[in-house]
Amino acid sequence: MVVGTDPCHIGDILRVRGLLELKCLLDSTDVVLIQKNISRTFENLRSHVNSESCVLSVRDSPVIIWPYKSVHVTPKDISPDTLCEELHQWIQTDEQDVSGKKSKKKSKKSSGARLIILNLMMDVTKPGPLPAPVLCRTLQKAHFLSTTLPLDCVVCISPADTIKNACARLLEALTNQLCEMEREMLRHMKGTTLAVPEPFHFLLPQAKELVTVLYPAGVPENLLESQRKEFHQRFELPEDRPYFRKANAYHFPNEPYKDGYLRTPHMALTHPNLDDGKVYLVQGVYSYHHYMQDRMDDNGWGCAYRSLQTICSWFQQQGYVERRVPTHREIQQALVDVGDKQASFVGSRQWIGSFEVHAVLNQLLGVTSKIMFVSQGSEMATKGRELANHFLTEGTPVMIGGGVLAHTILGVAWSETTGMIRFLILDPHYTGAEDLQVITDKGWCGWKGPEFWDQGAYYNMCLPQRPKVI
Repeated sequence: MVVGTDPCHIGDILRVRGLLELKCLLDSTDVVLIQKNISRTFENLRSHVNSESCVLSVRDSPVIIWPYKSVHVTPKDISPDTLCEELHQWIQTDEQDVSGKKSKKKSKKSSGARLIILNLMMDVTKPGPLPAPVLCRTLQKAHFLSTTLPLDCVVCISPADTIKNACARLLEALTNQLCEMEREMLRHMKGTTLAVPEPFHFLLPQAKELVTVLYPAGVPENLLESQRKEFHQRFELPEDRPYFRKANAYHFPNEPYKDGYLRTPHMALTHPNLDDGKVYLVQGVYSYHHYMQDRMDDNGWGCAYRSLQTICSWFQQQGYVERRVPTHREIQQALVDVGDKQASFVGSRQWIGSFEVHAVLNQLLGVTSKIMFVSQGSEMATKGRELANHFLTEGTPVMIGGGVLAHTILGVAWSETTGMIRFLILDPHYTGAEDLQVITDKGWCGWKGPEFWDQGAYYNMCLPQRPKVI
């Protein structure tokens, strides 16, 4: 049994994305009239989407769909009644080999959710001869609103869904999103200043489909708290942890992370089998930080810094903080600022331990921690209950330091009846490339027995606590 993970499973996903131009003449300073003009423009956009001009193209494939022309599909050997899952055979993606050369390969079947991305386009050509263009020039003073709406809709599909019924659901979602965009734009309107709504998709606990919400572009998280509270109440979610912050947005399959760090490598591992045992894991997403990253040679002294960075990335990617993961120098400066170190510590290669990790988390992130210690490594085998409870209730990565080594504990497999225990360890001493297979095959992220710990060494563990916020 696995406890403390995010037990959400969804089927294949259709995602349609596109940009629509919103152009509206605001020929009055009257707020009511401006709102009416904006609403009329949105109504025209919805009519345009629900017309024969609407075209959907499947990304990385030759498939083009005209939903309102009897769901005409090219190539011709695909029909409207073709199952959506058969579209994968037409999709080709860029794959890079060890020499760096790119090649086109067909989409492969996988056990997890698969993604089909469609581009929303508008057909501007009409059959028959084109009329002669007519130009009109009108001189008048007026405000003109011109902006781009970033439409982004998703539907989850089953193996029995055809192209025809899936497109109907997508177009309904697009229409609803335009209605929501209109409401959000008018809601956040200040005078003639308008904020463009941005869609974000979230996978809630126990959910089988994604939930899409809109936030005004450029508005910081602290000003969106009342809106998040509405969402928590609507979906009956607790108000002690974030689910609707932008950082909580769903990460789509095969979507690359721009920073280059590996995410949650432990997800590629098989859980150990213990008699009458349960597995308790870190909850959510984190980045794997280790030696020699970021053009920083910290081999031999920076393991605790890297473990701390992994913990900071967890708080960032769960939406608790918006600041980036601190550098070694920023970590050292934080310890100087709290009075833990002398000014000469900044720029040095001195080690830090779990108490320093606790101090930095509090100083830079406002996160408190509990410290748990054992007088010798042989006692780690007795800490199953405490660690299981931590991952069940807090779900944060744990930093452990002993002797001259530091590691990150991501979970435990523990049997309450037999006392058998295994530790899920993320090792910051790795110095290689971001190669998931090497990292998991070679045990840099892997399950370890109690003998992993130096049986005679003293260990301190820093257990970060979740802030009670939404």
